[in-house]
Amino acid sequence: MARPTTIKEALKRWQEENDGQDPAEATDIQLQFRYPPIEKMDGTLGTLVNCQKLSLSSNMIEKISGLNGMKNLRILSLARNYIKSLSGIEAIGETLEELWISYNQIDRLKGIESLRKLKVLYMANNSVRDWSELLKIQTVPIEDLVFAGNPLVETLDEAAYFREMTKRLPQLKKLDGVPMLTDDDE
Repeated sequence: MARPTTIKEALKRWQEENDGQDPAEATDIQLQFRYPPIEKMDGTLGTLVNCQKLSLSSNMIEKISGLNGMKNLRILSLARNYIKSLSGIEAIGETLEELWISYNQIDRLKGIESLRKLKVLYMANNSVRDWSELLKIQTVPIEDLVFAGNPLVETLDEAAYFREMTKRLPQLKKLDGVPMLTDDDE
């Protein structure tokens, strides 16, 4: 197989595809579906100082890294990779509002508590098995959570799942795309 695409090569290609626009000045950078795929995030990402939305979905990334310097990042999409943990996400804890990380291999949520502005977390089809992992989300202002497809959910019927999630995460306004009713709504 061909050697993996580096972040530097992907950004060079992105620049060519976007009429020579400087990636350091761009607010929305899409690096998904690269061929050969990107396997590593690296410090080159730190040059994207104006980037507010970064997509690295559908690659072969195993670890989150290289986000230092991305002080304006609000939306990060890492869906459909091989990521096993959220370690490395802390670098964008002060700005990140949305994390799209479905279809990975995450089983623990250590590090999520550093995301102080996170409102949207899409992490369907990962490997979370333990209710104690959801306790880590309680300190984060998440309002919209997509969590279906995790082993934790598979053992419950839908009503029990929604009841347990509401009990543990009362701030949720939407779960798996379904608006959550509060006592005020009834």
